[in-house]
Amino acid sequence: MAAHEILAATNAIVTLDVALPGTVWPWLVTVNMWAKSIGTGVIFMLFLLLKKYPDQAGKLRFPTTIVSIIFIHIFLLFTLADLHQPFRMWHIFFYPHLTSAITVGAWMATVFVGLLFLLAFLSFIKKDDAAFDKVLVWVVALAVPVTLYTAALMSQCTARELWQMPTESAQMIFAALLSGSAFMILVFGGKLSWEANRSMSNILALSAFMSFILYMSEYVFGPMKAEEVAAVLEYIKGDGPYTVMFWLGQWIAYLLPILLIVLSRSSKSASILKLAAILALVGLFLVKHVWLMIPQLLPMS
Repeated sequence: MAAHEILAATNAIVTLDVALPGTVWPWLVTVNMWAKSIGTGVIFMLFLLLKKYPDQAGKLRFPTTIVSIIFIHIFLLFTLADLHQPFRMWHIFFYPHLTSAITVGAWMATVFVGLLFLLAFLSFIKKDDAAFDKVLVWVVALAVPVTLYTAALMSQCTARELWQMPTESAQMIFAALLSGSAFMILVFGGKLSWEANRSMSNILALSAFMSFILYMSEYVFGPMKAEEVAAVLEYIKGDGPYTVMFWLGQWIAYLLPILLIVLSRSSKSASILKLAAILALVGLFLVKHVWLMIPQLLPMS
């Protein structure tokens, strides 16, 4: 054996010699996605309210920005906690691989957080509404890829046919719209008129309906796409271990909020709208958790 071959053999590094048991992405990733949906969703809603109801939404500039900062940092905290080597996360910035969704997402989230702090400065210290609204346009534009990046990350997972980029992208956007509108109704609804609350409830109902259609499409037609999808969906059918949680999530996040919003129209009840918002936020966590877990339960061998 040549000397250089011996040297290469002695310096060999084993990166993986056994299969990883259990699930790689636990509930930490569910919190990650849930918090990110709220953090970006409230920014979408603030932009809409400022365009449609500027007199009422003006006083929501700073508090909504703070809400977004809090939930984006929850998203970042749980992302860091889930990393197997969290103290090496600085490698993402100093040795970036731009073909990786998590690298691109980390850079976008960093810029997004920086712009959020700029919004907080403009609204609380400088009190410059015109400058705030100009920066907000860029924040909204960046919130879209920040919302979508998790879908890109999941779609990069090999042998996980359920996590396809087109449907996951739509689910992430609808989750942001649903959670953002629900949070605005729940926390800031008392500062808005009934017309503004109704606009938020329209977005909540529409995003809930579209999300439900997406999940039911995967549930019914997914097995026709691939055998692996059919095997994964068995975990939420019949006596599957996640059947109860899946259907609870669908009812709590989507169907019941739609029904409550319809009921609130006749009585103009803010309490019913707030109940719909609470259910949507709780149910979204259940739905996200089930959809995250079930593909990881399928053995790869």
